[in-house]
Amino acid sequence: MTSPVQARPAESAGRRALWLAFASVVMTFLLPLAGLVMSIFALVVSIRAIPALRSVSKPTGTAVAGIVLSALALPISLSMAAMQLYLSDELSAYANCRAGAGTVAAQQDCVQQLEQALQKKMPFLQPGDIRFPFTP
Repeated sequence: MTSPVQARPAESAGRRALWLAFASVVMTFLLPLAGLVMSIFALVVSIRAIPALRSVSKPTGTAVAGIVLSALALPISLSMAAMQLYLSDELSAYANCRAGAGTVAAQQDCVQQLEQALQKKMPFLQPGDIRFPFTP
């Protein structure tokens, strides 16, 4: 009886860990909550890749790089997700305002309303500290 061909998962563990860590960084900036979950997953996979790579006497540099990347993405995604949840009411009001704004003046009014709402929620911000993309 022959055994099925195996893909040698220990040899590709470092590459897999690095790709997952890179994906967690990308997901952190696109969808912070998904980036949080992905960075935890990438951190676990990267940590587990080190003994697997040592067992086949391969260098562990890619797994260590995966640990570093996912460890950096973890607090960033956690803070971005927390801020997004904290400002969810203001952001949804802004999205609704922008959806109904048909002119540039109305869009600028939406931005001003968002700035006022953010200043009420975070009084430590001074006027002019908040910059939005694509606003004059």
